[in-house]
Amino acid sequence: MKFGLIALDEAEGAILAHATSAGDVRLRKAHRLSADDIRSLKAAGLVEVIAATLEADDLGEDEAAARIVAAMRFAGVEVKPPATGRVNLHADAAGLFTVDRAMIDAINAVDPTVTIATLKDYAPVQPRQMVATVKIIPFAVSRAVVDRVEAICRSGEIFRVSRFRPSRVAVIQTQLPTVKPSVLDKTVRVTEERLARSGSRVVAERRTTHEASAVADLLPPLNRDSDMVLVFGASAMSDFDDVIPAAIRQAGGTVTRAGMPVDPGNLIILGELHGKPVVGAPGCARSPKENGFDWVLDRLLAGIPVTHSDIAGMGVGGLLMEIASRPQPREAQATEKRPNVEIVLLAAGRSSRMGGPNKLLALFEGKPLVRRTAERALASRADRVVVVTGHQNDRVRAALQGLDATIAENHDVTTGLASSLKAGIAALSPGAAGAMIVLGDMPGVGVDDLDRMISAFVADGGHSIVRATFRGKRGNPVILPRALFPAIAHLEGDTGARHLVEAEGANVIDVEIGEGAFIDVDTPDAMASAGGVLQD
Repeated sequence: MKFGLIALDEAEGAILAHATSAGDVRLRKAHRLSADDIRSLKAAGLVEVIAATLEADDLGEDEAAARIVAAMRFAGVEVKPPATGRVNLHADAAGLFTVDRAMIDAINAVDPTVTIATLKDYAPVQPRQMVATVKIIPFAVSRAVVDRVEAICRSGEIFRVSRFRPSRVAVIQTQLPTVKPSVLDKTVRVTEERLARSGSRVVAERRTTHEASAVADLLPPLNRDSDMVLVFGASAMSDFDDVIPAAIRQAGGTVTRAGMPVDPGNLIILGELHGKPVVGAPGCARSPKENGFDWVLDRLLAGIPVTHSDIAGMGVGGLLMEIASRPQPREAQATEKRPNVEIVLLAAGRSSRMGGPNKLLALFEGKPLVRRTAERALASRADRVVVVTGHQNDRVRAALQGLDATIAENHDVTTGLASSLKAGIAALSPGAAGAMIVLGDMPGVGVDDLDRMISAFVADGGHSIVRATFRGKRGNPVILPRALFPAIAHLEGDTGARHLVEAEGANVIDVEIGEGAFIDVDTPDAMASAGGVLQD
């Protein structure tokens, strides 16, 4: 591939390196120049462009990425169409993602032009969550490089998503006088929440004295009527012959491992009775925060065997957090902070498809649509709301009068959607961890929908894109993590948040919010169907 300045007389078929304007025509980056394009560029006074030309041995970025993915062997993963040299791969169901690191490293070592990034090994995933992305860096790559990568891909399975198997789980809790019933009640609730991501449920719970014989008596009947038994001890294990491991043996089972090199989670016990898992939960499993118990539980629920050696190999990366409640905490703890989510409400558009009236000023239940949408945003769990105005700025501001929202005027509204996104992101607080992009013309999105999306973003730690869906299809709103804010500065024209979701390779969490994710009111017919009344 040749890259650099090319005279227009020699540029037909070349690939533009940067977006370029020719009069009223705007050509996007990576656009392949046609004869008509060149005439337009010449008419605009240009004589040369920065572009790439492919040589006989080159493959275009999309073709190269598609060929590499086609050579891979994987399971439980669906492939998205190539775009801008990238192919994204998504989980087809909730489960556990596993990956052959040696293969990934070998691919990335072939040539810097070809890259592949994945989630970490044994990461739990949700349906349609991105698990891997293949990206070709330049506009083209040599066939020889692609051939070498394909050979590696064909050498074995590169990754898979093992579906969670909805399981019936029994719970035993031992009691001592020092343990409050409220603690036991909370443990059941937390366990039910932990199991929910796999579709599993608690089918029985028993409480008994903190004695090996008492636990051993309960294990056989619960083991018979469930797929797994979890035992929460009133006192932490202090010896490999303590109450829970002793009870498993007394009931006729075996103890696979007692103790693990993951902190918190050191004091787990993994056993088996009649071919079914029995897990002695560490004390930290009473909390919903991630700990070593999750690592074992998720594998078991995905049908992945857990051996003594597997647990022994969890030490690297196993230091998950410090626990300040220890008598001598090893490090002072920083106060955990919930990731802040601020809403960017886009209300700058010209409503061109309406043929005149501003759709955002249409009345819904007696209120202008933009005000109704802003009130819902303000009633949500979002920390702050920024409304981006532009077209008919004074009228839109008047409709928002009295609301506790920040107004950010887009002075370049005629250039397209990207300018509104830039204005909204620029107006966010320095501490904003995520920006929820809300379209002003979607009357079917309610406060509960916004809150569910914010909860998903917060639960993930503020690292992933969160996208609204309806029956599995992508819609709006969308939450963008702070890591993507710099990319917004490079958007142009009518390119919006959807481009970032597909192109940046970040993890994506889909949240089903119902039909409201698709209902907008761009046309008079759509407005009438949604119950809105247009104003002059």
